[in-house]
Order: sequence, then C-alpha cells, then structure tokens
Amino acid sequence: MTKTSTTKIFVLDTSVLLFDHNAINNFQDNNVIIPITVLEELDNFKIGNETKNFEARGIIRFLDKMSDNGGLNKWISLGDKRGNIKIAMVTTPLDIDAENVYGAKKNDHKIINAALEAQQEYTKAKVTLVTKDINLRIKAKSIGLSAEDYLTGKVKNIKEIFDGVVDLDNIDPTFIKNLYNHSKIDEDGILKNAKTANGYYILNKSSDSVLARYNAKTDQIERVEKTYAYGIKPKNAEQTFAMDALLNPDIQLIALQGVAGTGKTLLALASALEQKNRFDQIILSRPIIPLSNRDIGFLPGGADEKISPYMQPLWDNLKFIKSQFRENERKRKVLDDMESSGYLSLTALAFIRGRSLSNVMFIIDEAQNLTPHEIKTIVTRAGEGTKIIFTGDINQIDTPYMDEQSNGLSYLIDKFKGQDLFAHVKLEKGERSALANLANKLL
Repeated sequence: MTKTSTTKIFVLDTSVLLFDHNAINNFQDNNVIIPITVLEELDNFKIGNETKNFEARGIIRFLDKMSDNGGLNKWISLGDKRGNIKIAMVTTPLDIDAENVYGAKKNDHKIINAALEAQQEYTKAKVTLVTKDINLRIKAKSIGLSAEDYLTGKVKNIKEIFDGVVDLDNIDPTFIKNLYNHSKIDEDGILKNAKTANGYYILNKSSDSVLARYNAKTDQIERVEKTYAYGIKPKNAEQTFAMDALLNPDIQLIALQGVAGTGKTLLALASALEQKNRFDQIILSRPIIPLSNRDIGFLPGGADEKISPYMQPLWDNLKFIKSQFRENERKRKVLDDMESSGYLSLTALAFIRGRSLSNVMFIIDEAQNLTPHEIKTIVTRAGEGTKIIFTGDINQIDTPYMDEQSNGLSYLIDKFKGQDLFAHVKLEKGERSALANLANKLL
C-alpha cells in the first residue's frame, strides 16, 4: 500500500476486539491497523474464563497466524477480496499529538496517536478510529480525527423489531366469531403486512376481540387462551402470549423483552417447571457483571458460592413459585426434589462454553448484557430437544460498550424474527406492584 492510496484505513481499539475477535475480517477490502498499545492491552485480558478473555485469546491467535506471512509491522494481506493489516507503532513526530493535548501515559491517547500517524502518512486515505468507547470517540473527533462505533452486529431499525404484540382493529366480526368457534382458521389475508411467523395479535372489532398467533407452517391463525403454568397465571395479553410461546413445543427459541416487573423471568421459569417431563434438565443462567470492577474471582468460596449473589434474582422467582403451594403439597415437594437432585440448575454462562445441550430447557436472564457473539455461542450449543429462552430489557444495559442497538438481545430478535422456530414477545405492562410501575414511568 502506497502513501497516496485512496483505500480506507480503519484503526481498531481494544474494545472492538474484545467485543468481537473476528472484527478484523468485517471491513471488506479496506485496510486495518492495530496499534501496538492495543496488543499490550489484549495481553492483560488473555487469562480468565469470561467472554472478554476468550475474545482476547482469539484475536491473539489470529495475529500469531498472520505473522507467519511476514512481519506485522508491514502490510499483510487478509486474503482474497480483503484489505491488508499491520501493527502500528508511532515512530514519527506528529503535527497533532494526543498525548500533548490530553496528557501522556494514557493508552487511549496512544491509540489516538496511532490513528493520527496513519492520517499524516497516508494523506489520500480516509483514516477512521473504530471504538466502542464513546469518550474515546469524542476525544478523537475533538482533534479532527474521524471516529465511529463498530457497526457489525448493530441493529439499525430498532423500533421495527420491537413491535411486539400487534393490535389490529376493524377485523371482520365473522372472522373473530369463527376463530372462537374453531380455535384455528386460515389466515386469508387478514393480517396483511403485519403477518410474521409466530407473530402475536390482538384482533378487534368494536367490543369483540380475540388473542391470536399466526402459524406460518399451516398458514393459519390460532386462538390463544390464558393457561396456567405451575401455579402462575398470565395477568395480561402480553403475558398470555409469552406463556403460549413458552409452552409451545414447536417454538425452540424465545426472546422476552420488557421493563422490570413485567414477569419475563417468572413466566419462563414457571413454564419450564410445567414442562419438566419434556426435558432432562432445566438450566437457569445470567451474565455475571462484575461489581465495582472486581470480577468473580475476588469473591470467596467455590464456584457455586461465587456465582450465588449474581443468581439471587432467579432464586427469588423460584421462591415466589414455591409460595403458591403449601409445604405438604405435591408440587412443592417436586420443586424441592428438583433442586436437590440438580435437575434444576443455576450455572454461570462461562461454564456453558464448549457444552452441547440436548433435551434441556435453558433460560438466560438479563440477555441485554450479552454481546451478539455470546448469543451465537449460546444458541449454537443447542442439541436435539433443547429450548432456549432469553429474557431482558434493552433499556437496562450494564456493560459500558453496548447500547440498545448493539446488544445481543436486540441482535437475536433482529436476525431471527420471522423464523418458524422463533417467537418474540415484548411485555409492556408491569405486574410487580403499583410502586414498581410508577417507578418505571417516572424515573
């Protein structure tokens, strides 16, 4: 590559490679620079069992393989119809030096300088710093450097994919009556542009209405009724739809999205218990988001004791289900037996990697804190007879480098919407308490 080349150059920050170790291959035929400072930071993340550690090891192995083709301080081809890659060390005086502007000895400023050096050297190329760190993007732009978020896996039309339940008015009353009488009838164009596989609908005409699901395999609309699951009964239309999907053996992948208190996790757990005879095991899990930058390794005790504080919300839901039965009732005893036997298991997601999950009901809570790559890792673990449920709220993301468009839950819904094996329900109405509902509205 010559210094007058008009090819685009993307300079990648550490946050991008920890988000997706395959990011280098997602810039088409453009060139990619990795600052030497990024390599130093990756070295700090290579040990551990969290996703970021796997990602760090993945990119380090990739670069090691690339180095077989020559020194990484010079451009090396990424392959046919791809650009080139190199590791950059700032060795020339800069017209604008980020360390002089913002302060020395900070890695972010060294990474900015690597991009500034490329911009100064390749005068006809558009140089862009790619980072998931918002503050780093602001700093880069403040000194005249182009900067953007990593866009692969980022959902564009976020409002469209979260339509959730579709409310259709002015439906022929004869259609509604026939659906009540026959439970399922041909769709016959009634849904129009709103038709999607396993889509849920409230069909209205004046005072008459019916809850329905579209079955793409039969091209029919099926009536949905409220159904109990292990003592838990849906309290609104959205919960009714969620329970229908959770209990449907033909739907193997489900996303339940909604604010706190809408009953996502409770419904998922209750439906799993109701179907205990269909599965060999029920596994509950959620991402472990370290508190105060102290990861799980700092907590005392063994693996179960370490993850217990993070899993408490799942136990709270189980306790609520137990409270529906007296201590001497059979279902209460069955629940105790499932806990003691390990049939009902709480597991950190880090321990799922590499496993093949056959004939399992797998519930992942707080899925908005997963990356798209983590979502793929989990779903591809599914063996025969397995059902996976992701629950979460895209407005409560706890990780610094994701937002409502780039998190794994949004990515899952965007990619799977309309597939026969998938259903998505957005729960709108909080059922936890009047106080929780008011907090969600006002705070």
